[in-house]
Parts: sequence; structure tokens; C-alpha cells
Amino acid sequence: MGARTGQQYLDKLNAMTPELYVDGEKVTAKVAEHPAFRNNALTYAKLFDLQHDPAHRDVLTYESPSTGERVGMSFLVPRNEEDLKRRRAAFSVWAEYSNGFLGRTGDYMNSSLTALSAAKKFFSQADPVYGERIEKYYEMARENDLLATHTLIPPQVNRSVSGSQQGGGNLSAKVVEEREDGIVVRGARMLATIAPIADELLVFPSTVLRGTPEDAPYSYAFAVPNDAPGLKYFCRAGLDHGRSTFDEPLASRFEEMDAVVVFDDVFVPNERVFLLGHPELCNAWYSETGAGALMTHQVVTRTLAKTEFYLGLASEIAAAIGIGGFQHIQQDLSELISYVEIEKAVLRAAEADGKLSEDGVFLPKWEVLNAARNWYPTKVSPRLTEIIRKFSASGLMALPGEADFEAEGRPAIDTYLQSATLPAKDRARLFKLAFDASVSSFAGRESLYEYFFFGDPVRMAGAQVNAYPREALQERVRELLAREDG
Repeated sequence: MGARTGQQYLDKLNAMTPELYVDGEKVTAKVAEHPAFRNNALTYAKLFDLQHDPAHRDVLTYESPSTGERVGMSFLVPRNEEDLKRRRAAFSVWAEYSNGFLGRTGDYMNSSLTALSAAKKFFSQADPVYGERIEKYYEMARENDLLATHTLIPPQVNRSVSGSQQGGGNLSAKVVEEREDGIVVRGARMLATIAPIADELLVFPSTVLRGTPEDAPYSYAFAVPNDAPGLKYFCRAGLDHGRSTFDEPLASRFEEMDAVVVFDDVFVPNERVFLLGHPELCNAWYSETGAGALMTHQVVTRTLAKTEFYLGLASEIAAAIGIGGFQHIQQDLSELISYVEIEKAVLRAAEADGKLSEDGVFLPKWEVLNAARNWYPTKVSPRLTEIIRKFSASGLMALPGEADFEAEGRPAIDTYLQSATLPAKDRARLFKLAFDASVSSFAGRESLYEYFFFGDPVRMAGAQVNAYPREALQERVRELLAREDG
């Protein structure tokens, strides 16, 4: 098949029968036609269509090494710096289409599979068969252009103890039976973004296992079709309220549903089991395979597009209401400009300083990307929405909806709610976008999502400190203190 069209994606989605629950009901309609998922599915379909657009085809796809068909560029195993640049160029097309608001586009998990498919040395520490299985799965995903979601943490019941100690060890998803032909999984996991509209669910290791015998049933990596028997998704309330793109310009397009995953004795055949047992390898799943590096390369490309969007939005607001000349406004715009340029520099440095792994994969420099993934959630993302709120102020509240421009009160709205450069309706359209980007329920979910994207920022910071090579820098300090030239 190769790279799919949007219609092929929607047809397959509607042919699947995942067990979904949302707003107190079990979903019985076709997934792509259900109001909670329809608009997001249509947006994802447009991403698939971009692969066939002559303007983007050669950027978004390449020739499959096994079939010669065009397949998604995010499946390209990078062998040199130029390959990383090709991958980033493809990431950018999709990221700029959504302005970074789609956090689980296919290229994210594809990047993980791409690294894992080549991580022979890592899997050989357990059993080479695991590496062979995931390579075959990667090829299947590549040739069929599958969209995958993933889940990797236990339910938020009692964070002070491990999964094996919660609810008698029966809450967090675990392997309850090992058969000759596969495993049976029971329990729950969080948090599968885009689960309702995905083809596959990747269940990868939770990387905080202690390595005790009690943790063995929770040490695994596998994949299942999204409608596997016994697999259930419990979705949160939707943030796309069915309003127009005028009133909800972001939520109506880019609302990605999140779901808790319940495994009710789900059978996973051997060919879809990529690791079983080996808690120490589960903990190293992302760091030793290169998956973390390739995934973060995609994420920083996406967050760059998002930061650029907020710079553009802030600039439009400043121009619309005549505040662009004020120095405190320019200071904030300068801050956004700096964020954009720093993220660009991060990507270039990570690519230029990349190195070949022992498996022959050219990985971007991890220390550079790790700095960005620690910096963006806590320092950049909160400021993006804060600056929009600051610039917009009361304009986010004095905000007529689309229907108001068809009502008898429109003359007053046209008079009193225009801006320095825009008529009232265009001003309202702009500020509706600002509202959806900074204070709406959609914006709130985005802020939470970005803050915890890679996990708890405090623990991430600790991991960065512990892993960063500082001894040579400390030695320079000691050498200066020991000089006797003064």
C-alpha cells in the first residue's frame, strides 16, 4: 500500500470496532462519524493527503527499500546528518499545518519504531528474537502507513507505591498468563492520546521499574490492534463543542482525545511481543535504543512550529489594537523571537553533532535535545499563553460570537468592537483564536499536555543533572583555584 490517502485512513478507521466510552455512552457509530472524534479524524486525514500533494510528496515520503512504493519519511532510518534533515523537513510540514497543536501525529511514534527496528544490540541482551519481531512490525507499519498511539504509565491511584503494590497488584496492566503462543494482559494504563482514531496501540515500558521480582509482570513491550478483543478505552469529556471554526478555531480542528486504557484479558500473540521480563532493559528502553532521541527530534520540530505560531499571533494582536510600539510589548515579542531562534539552533546543533550508534543509526545529539525538552515545558510553554493573555486582556472577554454578526445588534458591535486595523468581525475572529490559544478548555488541556509531555519536569531535571558530564567543568574550576600566578 505505502503512504495512505486521507480517505483510505478514514475507511479503515470506520471499518474498525474499538470499544470506546465517552460522555456516559458506549460508542456504536462509526468512529470517524462520531461528533467526539469526527473533526480530529478529518484533520488527520488531511495530513495523510499531504503525502500525495505534489508540493509536499518528496518531502513527506521516500521510496520503500522493500517495495519501492512511497512511504512516510518518518520511517526513514537515519544513516547520516542529511537523513536527519530530511526527517525534520517532513516533521515541519505536518507541524506547521497544525501549528504544533497536534501532539500525537503519526511521525511521533513512527520515530520510536524506526529507532527500535535497528536496535539489534539492545534486544540481543534479552533475546535477538525480540529485535526481529519489532523490525517486522516496523516494516508492517511502514508499508501500511499505520497510525499508532501509545500508553506507558499506570493509573493515578497511589503514586507513593509501585504498580505491584496498588490494589493488590491488580490495577496497573500486567501479564497474567504466558502461553506458548503469546501473553494475556489485564489491568489499566494511562494515557492514550488519539486512541479512538488510531490503528494500533503501542504498549511500551514504564521506565521506573525497580527490577524486583514483583515488577516482572509489569515489564513488557507489545502492540495490539486498536480493536483487539478485551481492549477498552474510557475517554475524557470532549473539548470540541461542535461550534464553528470561527468560534473554536483550534478545538474544532485539533482536539486530540485522551483515554484510559483497560485490558480485560487481552491476548497478545508472540509476534507482537517485543520484550517480556527484563525490568532493567525496560528502564533503558528509550535511552539505549535511540528511540528517545528520534522522538525528541520530532517533538522539538513540533514545538518550534507552535512557538512560531504564538509569535505570529502575538504580533497580529499587537498590530490590531495598536500596542506594537510600546516597549513592554516589544520586550515580550523579543522574548518570543528568542525562543524561536533558540529552538532552531537546538535542532541544527543536534543534527550537526549527531553520531552513529553501534547499530549504524545516526542519532541527533541527545544532550542538546534533552536540554530543550527540559526547557520548553517549564520555561517556554507557560509564557506563550501568558503573553497572549497579557496582550489581549479584556479583548478575550468582550468577544462576540459568530452568531452575533447575524443578529440585530450587529451595528453596535461593528461600531464599538472594531480595532485599530480591523473591522469588528475580523477582530472577533482574531480574538477568538487568541481565546482558544490561551484561556479556553482546549488551551488548558494543551498547557497541561505540554507541561507533562515527557513526564514530571522535576524528575526529568534530576535525570538530566545525573547524566550530564560535569567533571571536566569542575576540574577547570579546581585548576583555577589552584593557580599560583596571582
